[in-house]
Amino acid sequence: MSSKLYAGVIASFGLLFAPFSMAAIKEYHLNINQEMVNVTGKPVQRITVNGKFIAPLLEFEEGDEAVIHVHNQLKDQDTSLHWHGLLLPGLMDGVPGFNGFKGIKPNGSFEYRFKVRQNGTYWYHAHSKGQEQDGLYGPLVIYPKGKQPVAKHENAERDYVVMLSDFHETKSDKIMANLKKSAEYYQNQRETVADVWSQLKDQGLKATWQDRSMWNQMRMLKTDLSDVTGYTFLVNGKTPQQNWTGAFKAGEKVRLRFINASAMSFFDVRIPNLKMMVVSADGQPVQPVPVDEFRIGAAETYDVIVEPTQPHYQIQAESIDRSGFAIASLQNEMKPAQQTVTMPAARPRALLTMDDMGHGAHAQDETSKMDHSQHAEMDKSKMDHSQHTQMSKMAMNHNAHGEMDMGDMNHKSHADMNMSQMHHHSDKQQSSMSVTNQHKPQAVQGWANASTPVGHKALQYTDLRALTPQPDTRAAERELVIRLGGTMERYIWTIDGKKFSDKDFEPLKVQYGERIRLKFVNESMMAHPMHLHGMFMQLENGQSAADMPNKHTVIVPPGKTVTALLTADELGEWAIHCHLLYHMSAGMMSKLIVANVNEAKTATQPTSTPVQPSTGESHAHH
Repeated sequence: MSSKLYAGVIASFGLLFAPFSMAAIKEYHLNINQEMVNVTGKPVQRITVNGKFIAPLLEFEEGDEAVIHVHNQLKDQDTSLHWHGLLLPGLMDGVPGFNGFKGIKPNGSFEYRFKVRQNGTYWYHAHSKGQEQDGLYGPLVIYPKGKQPVAKHENAERDYVVMLSDFHETKSDKIMANLKKSAEYYQNQRETVADVWSQLKDQGLKATWQDRSMWNQMRMLKTDLSDVTGYTFLVNGKTPQQNWTGAFKAGEKVRLRFINASAMSFFDVRIPNLKMMVVSADGQPVQPVPVDEFRIGAAETYDVIVEPTQPHYQIQAESIDRSGFAIASLQNEMKPAQQTVTMPAARPRALLTMDDMGHGAHAQDETSKMDHSQHAEMDKSKMDHSQHTQMSKMAMNHNAHGEMDMGDMNHKSHADMNMSQMHHHSDKQQSSMSVTNQHKPQAVQGWANASTPVGHKALQYTDLRALTPQPDTRAAERELVIRLGGTMERYIWTIDGKKFSDKDFEPLKVQYGERIRLKFVNESMMAHPMHLHGMFMQLENGQSAADMPNKHTVIVPPGKTVTALLTADELGEWAIHCHLLYHMSAGMMSKLIVANVNEAKTATQPTSTPVQPSTGESHAHH
């Protein structure tokens, strides 16, 4: 053998085995089955993983070679697992009908194998029908190499996952069927005659009549904050009465990794008498932000550092419709533990306003400069209003406003305007709120109003700044407008006026390496946590380009517009969808294709990842 040939052989073997010789292989086997579980006192059949409800914690270090064998032991259902927030090859992303992945057949297996390219707090869940709601979800934590914190302020003696979720005694397919029968099926917190009388006293007959007429014309309820009620809220699979507890010793710092793994719920999270320092959002490190509370949407994650000094603290995650709490505890292990769980008083329930619908004074001012003759055409082209016969008579409509409020403004002002309303009121607005609101079950106004007590700091998107400068600070080459719409009456949710299953659905297409702006325009009456697979977006939140935080999920409030920058640096087909399960199942999902483009401007998919054409029917529809 010649020296050149010998060297070539050696080099080939080196390349072949390099990934395995240089990285630790971390291997798991996950057996997906259906068993009887008893969460609320009523045995029901739910999905288990390795005999557990909920699925077990998976742990890796950055640089590991992840090997996860998934065995589908369900008798009559395909299944799948998506690694939420992870950077990996398209085939490994785990979405049926994308990148050649076909799901896992009953009695079949699939080996997920990928290099772990990041660290942080993430999770995994099914991307097949409603299996996520039925129990197929679990936490996934990736530690920095050698478990060395990424910054000094992240040093902590204890490290806990706090996974929030919503459990329902009704199976997911039945919940979806009920919503299709009536979008108001689960609306059991409607306003009463007393609420109307109170409004009459505060606003007078004329203003009350006008307000009620507009809501009736939209066929909307002011109380429509959550589509599904009847949930028991869990922490790490435990009910409030079971009271999951994290131990600590005096003087220790504790890292809490909050994951919202719920199907349909937003939470306002607080630990009374204990300040939290936010150090990570969606698994990505941010400059520390001290807060008293934060709102977390479905699919978001936040890491916080706390320094407990008292013997006991209660972790309170309250659903935004104020229908219940997920409860947990922090307990000094050297002190006697509390034997009973005291449920906190519910905060006032917020009511949606015309401003949430895009009909506020600001929107009116903006639209006064515009040609209203186009509204009718815009409505018909962007959303199905066949059931909303009265809406065409309104002076304002809730579909065009996402576009209107952005009309003559630059993008920096967009971020400032929209993000100020994203999670909570500004500090000035908070200061006008009475402390007694915590104990007085009166309604407050506006989706973003969490009834934060005077003097307390609630996290806002504008607070988030990347810990290290962004590597790509280019301006966007072009803008993709993603319009979020739907009809509550038939419970249909759309992107750009189309359901994912529609035959004329068109995917979004971008060139590899392209810098684009994703502009989410919410033309609906519900908030949508929009999740992008495979890549991180840089949220335009008023920070400089270098300081924008990375997010894989952004909350788009009702009637508002949110923008984010994206460097399309991962080839493949990537899902982009609302992470409220039944919104996605009802159609609010699209496909973002990142492809090479040759000189002839012909897009090609990466040869290493075969692409399977999809109509969307095989994915998440009930």
